[in-house]
Amino acid sequence: MPSAHRYALYLAPTGPWRELGSRWLGRCADTGAALPPLPGQPEAARDWTEAPRHYGLHATLKPPFRLRAGATPRDVDAAARQLAAGDSAFAIQLECEPLRGFLAWRIAATDAEGRARINALAAAAVRGLDDLRAPATADELARRQAHALSSEQQAMLARWGYPYVFDTFTFHITLTGKLDGAALEQARAGIAAFADPLRGQPMAVPGVSVYVQPQAGADFIVARHYPFDGGHVDAAGAAYLQGPATA
Repeated sequence: MPSAHRYALYLAPTGPWRELGSRWLGRCADTGAALPPLPGQPEAARDWTEAPRHYGLHATLKPPFRLRAGATPRDVDAAARQLAAGDSAFAIQLECEPLRGFLAWRIAATDAEGRARINALAAAAVRGLDDLRAPATADELARRQAHALSSEQQAMLARWGYPYVFDTFTFHITLTGKLDGAALEQARAGIAAFADPLRGQPMAVPGVSVYVQPQAGADFIVARHYPFDGGHVDAAGAAYLQGPATA
């Protein structure tokens, strides 16, 4: 099996948050299969969710990257295993909030402990897998720089290939693409109605996951989940890690 076009280390949502978020987006990241809309979900949600549906339900830890020359998918697998072995399970409180023009589940303002754990995990992921990352191309840099970036974000982009890492990182599980004011509020109301039963219910964070983009332009799918307590759980893209991992 050839290497995937891009690899990423994500946090895969769990429990009812995974079920709701996947149905809202209309695609299961583990299988790549389309999912039926939620009962009563607005028809416009299909357009609202086009961008995040491409990436699959997730929260970014190490953003998508191409492998550098000499790096292999097995190196990605080994790095993900090492990262997972250095942490333990925890939980976070979520709330739906806008971020840079889109809607996302973000860590609740009152959950300082959860935010600290996530920030440390994301920082370790960015550092731990960076030796495997090919440098960003001029086109990739230009696409990122088309957004209004601060000087700090520009520096992160130049060093790490992504502007939102370390001090500029904000944990989020993306639920829509960029929306204007009216559509943003409609989407927010729709998500709130479905998520109301989850209000105050924490989301477990039992590990990290490698997602892959098999070919340029293809949707991302999960390759492998890595629980903090060891082992792994394969998903649709496992072959892009070049077969079974060693136990």
